[in-house]
Amino acid sequence: MPSLRTALLQTAGRPGSVAGNLTVLDEAAGRAADAGAGLLVCPEMFLTGYALGDAVPGLAEPADGPGAMAVAEIAVRHGLAVLYGYPERDGAADTGSQGGGRIFNAAQLIGPDGTRLANYRKTHLFGDFEQKWFTPGEHPVVQAEFAGLRLGVMICYDVEFPENVRAHALAGTDLLLVPTALMRPFHFVAESLVPVRAFENQMYVAYANRTGEEGEFEFVGLSCLAGPDGATRARAGRGEELIVGEIDAGLLDASREANPYLRDRRPDLYTSLT
Repeated sequence: MPSLRTALLQTAGRPGSVAGNLTVLDEAAGRAADAGAGLLVCPEMFLTGYALGDAVPGLAEPADGPGAMAVAEIAVRHGLAVLYGYPERDGAADTGSQGGGRIFNAAQLIGPDGTRLANYRKTHLFGDFEQKWFTPGEHPVVQAEFAGLRLGVMICYDVEFPENVRAHALAGTDLLLVPTALMRPFHFVAESLVPVRAFENQMYVAYANRTGEEGEFEFVGLSCLAGPDGATRARAGRGEELIVGEIDAGLLDASREANPYLRDRRPDLYTSLT
């Protein structure tokens, strides 16, 4: 049975400094690789920082921009896949120094060979800040095959909508990667909701949060890797930390066989949800 050791980076990063955050990533990727990890999951908006305000347009870049190329170099150097959050600018013609086009709160998965495996745009935007600067994505299920597993991607607030995660379960996601910027007073999401999502949908969920204060926000940390049995396989505290846990496909298969949730669904009763 395939298994995948997965590292989650909980960090405050270097808000406003792409170069600074790439340095943080390079160091964390080295530690993750030394711990035997094949995948490193970073927080929401990792590449730039989260509370950017008017700086968002100037820091946004295309999915194949210089930030992506730098992350790919780090992934290749350390021999592991990297999932990171960033502000993505849609490919539109430049209209000045800050460029044109729509901007998305995005997350991208880069393989250990530098290949871009998946790019996801956050579908549920949280609060006035995100709704001001970002366009919501339109594709709730984005997946990639890696290390014999089917990986899915969503961002922060998205995981709080049960329909979103259930869509991934029905599409066969084994490990759901969730870069996040969970802030006070919503610590219960990391502590309680994420393990429940893993259990009710029979998948692993890797939830990688920011930490510390940034602008008006105080991030709560508490990153976790939750298993299909609802148990937390790895849990961070409130400060900067790198945690590592195992994705065990054998446990996943056994749990899915024992848990009847997906088999006992009655979709004909749920049409009112849409």
